[in-house]
Amino acid sequence: MLTEKIFAVAQNGAEVVLWFLLALSILSIGIILERFFALRTVKRQSESMRVRLQSLIRSNSLKEIEDLSRDRDSLEGQALAYGLRHIEENGSEGLSEFLTSFALTEKPPLERYLNFLATVGSNAPFIGLLGTVLGIMKAFNDLSVSQAADNRVVMAGIAEALVATAVGLLVAIPAVIAYNYFQRQVKSSLTSLESVRELCLAYSKKKGK
Repeated sequence: MLTEKIFAVAQNGAEVVLWFLLALSILSIGIILERFFALRTVKRQSESMRVRLQSLIRSNSLKEIEDLSRDRDSLEGQALAYGLRHIEENGSEGLSEFLTSFALTEKPPLERYLNFLATVGSNAPFIGLLGTVLGIMKAFNDLSVSQAADNRVVMAGIAEALVATAVGLLVAIPAVIAYNYFQRQVKSSLTSLESVRELCLAYSKKKGK
């Protein structure tokens, strides 16, 4: 019968789920470390540029924009360089759309693997719950076929099954925290590029006078 086949799967299902969660945990940790160092590099390269951009805005000296565009290490410097080149070749026509396109092309590399972290964070608890359900099924099935069964047998089986839920939460929580942290960093970088776009628009209007 189908029920018997399901119980047969449940005999080893909980352990399989635990191994699967362990694999997800290893992948998540690897991605978290990779994103941490990659985005930290982007942040470090951009911090000095942001300070210079703030100084430029306070001084209202748009001529310094050309000096800032020579910094090609940061995303802001690259955007300035591309924006100024566009102004030299085409004027202000299409400048806003051009810089918006630049920001959109830089967004996927910044968000690399973040969807995986979001998926793990939202689904790992359910995977753990599946392992718990399979473990409980196994515990009650063992109780039904055991000749010397008592409450301690089923309690021990349920306690063992609950490990899967705990592991699922342990996998999900770091993934969610890392996802939210990295998303804030990406948003900060994109906000800086929006500031660069507005500066380039102001520069093009001033140069057109």
